[in-house]
Amino acid sequence: MEDIVEELILDIDSCDSKNTLAVIDYIDDIYAHYKKTENSSCVSPNYMVQQSDINEKMRVILVDWLIEVHYKFELMDETLFLMVNIIDRFLSLQTVERKKLQLVGITAMLLACKYEEVSVPVVDDLIIISDKDYTRKEVLAMEKSIVNTLKFNMSVPTSYVFMKRFLKAAQSDKKLELLSFFFIELSLVDHDMLRLPPSLLAVAAIYTAQFTFSRTRHWSKTTEWHSYYSEDQLQMVAGGSGLGTVMEWNTKTPLQWD
Repeated sequence: MEDIVEELILDIDSCDSKNTLAVIDYIDDIYAHYKKTENSSCVSPNYMVQQSDINEKMRVILVDWLIEVHYKFELMDETLFLMVNIIDRFLSLQTVERKKLQLVGITAMLLACKYEEVSVPVVDDLIIISDKDYTRKEVLAMEKSIVNTLKFNMSVPTSYVFMKRFLKAAQSDKKLELLSFFFIELSLVDHDMLRLPPSLLAVAAIYTAQFTFSRTRHWSKTTEWHSYYSEDQLQMVAGGSGLGTVMEWNTKTPLQWD
């Protein structure tokens, strides 16, 4: 039986045998480590209860606005997911005044850019995009506060990291990849999605996208092997998570919390 199962699992890394950047000798160990440590990057979906001056709706407005800024600056996808993760982890540990929430957002973007980007937006650009509500000194002070609160831990596995690997295991085409990322970006805005670990969120997005195109539910042995999730585990999550719902949010610049 083990031999039969093994035959059904495709070698998804053979095509990268000559690509040294793919590190195929270590890739399985790397993702096993990501899976083992992903909970360190998670926060409780109820963390807003400790905040006295901000709420979940304000987080929605902030993240949606930051997604627009992210695309305006033409930043990498990795930066977007790390930025939102930094915001949530910081807000789960530190109370923030309403007037400082946008400052947290642009500073989280600055930190994520420093970690992921080759060319980083300058502080003055972020000040301008926030309608000059903050000074350079305030941005740098918030940067210091965030990195100290998070103990300089920026190297955390986000759902984007898992998405790239799981899409490869699913042998995705461009259509499946685009729809899967559409779903996963919707989850960034939805505060309730914090209840799902990044790896589960990634596979739920891919599973939902597959069903959207084919109208059938099928989770291959190859995808199950590399994602660590069976189809039974995914059906309840993908069906009840709201990943397939198109959400529209209206925001203004500068941000209006009320």
